[in-house]
Amino acid sequence: MQQLLQHIGQCTLCQNHLPLGARPVLAAHPHSKIVIVGQAPGTKVHRSGIPWDDASGKQLRNWLGVTEETFYDATKFAIVPMGFCYPGKGASGDLPPRPECALQWHQALWDHMQQVELVLLIGMYAQKYYLKTRAQKTLTETVKHYNDYLPKYLPLPHPSPRNRFWMAKNPWFQVEVLPVLKSKIKDILC
Repeated sequence: MQQLLQHIGQCTLCQNHLPLGARPVLAAHPHSKIVIVGQAPGTKVHRSGIPWDDASGKQLRNWLGVTEETFYDATKFAIVPMGFCYPGKGASGDLPPRPECALQWHQALWDHMQQVELVLLIGMYAQKYYLKTRAQKTLTETVKHYNDYLPKYLPLPHPSPRNRFWMAKNPWFQVEVLPVLKSKIKDILC
C-alpha cells in the first residue's frame, strides 16, 4: 500500500488540465474500515495537502460524529476522492473531478483495502461512478433512497456550506439519514 500511495503522490497524469498543478490528496491504509469517496480537493485542501481541511470537512466530521483525530486515522477512514487534485474553477463553483484518477487508481486502492465495512459516497460524481445504474436520477433521490444501498454504500450530499439551501429544502436528511450514519460509524469504529 505504501508503494501505491507513493506512486499516486507522484502522479502527473492530468497535470496539463490542472490550473494549480498536480498535488494528489488522499489517505488510505490496508486496515481502513470506512472509505469516504468525495469529489476533489478545493484550493484550501490543495494548499495544505490535508483532505477535508476546510469548512466542508468540519461539517462532515460533525455529520459522522467523530473527532479530527479519529477522522484522520487512516486505519479507520480512507479518503479517496474521485479526483485527487484540485480541478479548477467553473462557472458555479469548482470544476468536476478529473476522470483519470478513478480510472487509474481506485481499483488498485480497493485491492489493498480488504477490511472496508462502509463506503460513503459524497456527491453526484461518486454516486454515479459507484452505484452506476442503481443511482437515482438526482442526488436528492439517491440520498433519499440511502437504505437501498446499505450495507455497503451510504450516499450523502456534499457537506459544503454552499449546500445550506439543499439542507433547508430537505429537512428529512438531518432527521432520517444523519442518525443512521452516526450509528453505523459508531458501530464500525467500536
